[in-house]
Amino acid sequence: MIVRLRSLVARWTVVVPVLAVVLLIFTWGRDLPGAVVALVTLVLAGSVLAAVHHAEVVAHRVGEPFGSLVLAVAVTIIEVALIVTLMADGGAKSSTLARDTVFAAVMITCNGIVGVCLLVASLRHGIAVFNAEGTGAALATVATLATLSLVFPTFTTSKPGPEFSAAQLTFAAVASLVLYGLFVATQTVRHRDYFLPITQQGKVIDADDHADAPSAREAGFSLGLLGLALVGVVGLAKGVSPTIESGVEAAGMPHSVVGVIIALLVLLPETIAALRSARRDRVQTSLNLALGSAMASIGLTIPAVALASVWLSGPLVLGLNATEMVLLALTVVVSSLTVVPGRATPLQGGVHLVVFAAYLELAINP
Repeated sequence: MIVRLRSLVARWTVVVPVLAVVLLIFTWGRDLPGAVVALVTLVLAGSVLAAVHHAEVVAHRVGEPFGSLVLAVAVTIIEVALIVTLMADGGAKSSTLARDTVFAAVMITCNGIVGVCLLVASLRHGIAVFNAEGTGAALATVATLATLSLVFPTFTTSKPGPEFSAAQLTFAAVASLVLYGLFVATQTVRHRDYFLPITQQGKVIDADDHADAPSAREAGFSLGLLGLALVGVVGLAKGVSPTIESGVEAAGMPHSVVGVIIALLVLLPETIAALRSARRDRVQTSLNLALGSAMASIGLTIPAVALASVWLSGPLVLGLNATEMVLLALTVVVSSLTVVPGRATPLQGGVHLVVFAAYLELAINP
């Protein structure tokens, strides 16, 4: 029975990504009726689950922290393509889309994903344990990237409005790439042990002992299907984005809510993968996924939109408003206090989730 279930899972995780790409080809750039939107949404959800499955196969093969890095970078690269495409098609009303989506990614990862993973792990295992050195380094990088790219444009005076001048945007893009590259080198080469999960007693877990590692061929096959699944997720999300925008406008909500919904859809694979790791008491893996996704979202999106701004005719608004800056500052303070001890209780998870709930409430009702 178990063998048959595994065979069934293996089949649908192969079929769904291919189906998603085929559906994407036939729906790209077209106005979709309600029935097709429902079908696209169903396939999109299946693609998310398939992406999580294949990401876990790849992660099991390459080990941590490489597995978390693969999923975070893959999702972010396609997310960047989605943002640039929507900005190119959306005109002036999309001038804040990059800012809204990146800020939403930071709030979702640093508060939503971190909060729910700490809560689940601490309730299930008594206390959530992780490596404070590695997590603290990741948090410091996220805070620096967010401040350079999203806070400074509000206060600079070279260009009117919350925008960077060309020179300032170039500096922010280069600095983002340098910091992200330096972090990846630290995470995977120089201090890899800082980003490995640990036991309740503080012992580093350098191998996953719950199952035999897949072969290189199986991992390569899953890597290819992971790419297909993520292309399907982001491409189909773009397909339903007009429906999302219409729904947001009909509900009388701000246009920035579109960026929040896009970020929620794109980050769903990381959320599920992080939650599964937390249930297995691999909290460090969950934090690698969450903070790594936030970092990649800023570190890759800002250079991409800076390059795209050369041919995009509309303005590029990156500066946060006062409410968003307060939320970002609160997130950094709360996250720092969570990271320092290297151990968390349900209280810390609850605090992060309340900050995330406040962000969603203020996004809908500014």
